[in-house]
Amino acid sequence: MMNRIERLNAIMIHLQSKRVVKASELADRFGISLRTVYRDIRALEKAGVPIGAEAGTGYFLTDNFHLNPVSFTLQEASALLMGEKLMDSMSDMETCDHYRSAVFKIRAILKQGEKDYLESLSQSISVQHWTTVAPSYGNLFLSEIQQAIARRRVVELVYNAKYTNELTTRKVEPIGLWNYDSRWHLIAWCRLRQGYRDFRLDRVESLLLSDENFTDKKHISMSEYFSQYSFLSGDINIMLLIMPEQFKVLEEAKSWYGIREEKDLPGGVIQLSFANNDLHGFARWLVASGVEVDIVFPGELKEILVQRVKKLNNYLK
Repeated sequence: MMNRIERLNAIMIHLQSKRVVKASELADRFGISLRTVYRDIRALEKAGVPIGAEAGTGYFLTDNFHLNPVSFTLQEASALLMGEKLMDSMSDMETCDHYRSAVFKIRAILKQGEKDYLESLSQSISVQHWTTVAPSYGNLFLSEIQQAIARRRVVELVYNAKYTNELTTRKVEPIGLWNYDSRWHLIAWCRLRQGYRDFRLDRVESLLLSDENFTDKKHISMSEYFSQYSFLSGDINIMLLIMPEQFKVLEEAKSWYGIREEKDLPGGVIQLSFANNDLHGFARWLVASGVEVDIVFPGELKEILVQRVKKLNNYLK
């Protein structure tokens, strides 16, 4: 549990990390009330920290105020190492290079004991992520897309719709990045389709960050997209019957695939209901899990599974 002195120091670091910080943001991060936030801000002001305020917006540090170089606890240093390992496994080469460069700069200011601590851990932590074997992960255009999101710039991409083998050129207005099912996805307004679309980045053949801005447009937020357009949103459209010993295999990942209801039926059978509009992705999960299930509905999911199993069978002949 953080004491008040530690919290005041952390609040100063938080204030320096952004142009303006809302009181509610500080309350959420430190698990304190808004009243306590106000008291802490006043305490920092009395200590000589130049904190400004924008009515109805938040607090900020004046431009000429800088904290002394920060130090890291061993736990924070370990978290940096974990982040580096995850980034190596879950990102593309360009983003990994940028992250490593940043981590080298951070490591350079660590105390020698902290450096030794990280070095002793480094060889003992490994992250295996099945998508890292994909050649297309050489470039997922993550750096360009992040720039487009932050600067509200139009992106032109050539996209391969895998299930139709159709290459199309799209101009899109990015609203966010999303990692699910072990893949990176761009959520954007597609001018060609006149709607919000989910583009899997390992299917993007090429991408160009244009000079065109869309600052005059109001797009939905990522949270609004999830509730309205996500493949996990909507009504129940998949129902499975499965035995308990098979269900254990699906238990860990069921939430990621839109589980809505579990019901115990006579004979020990478990009825699982999902809301998931990506039937191909759902079928891939079932095949990869190797479970035996009875699909109550939809019939389309049965057909997709049959086709995937046939392809696997032909491949193994």
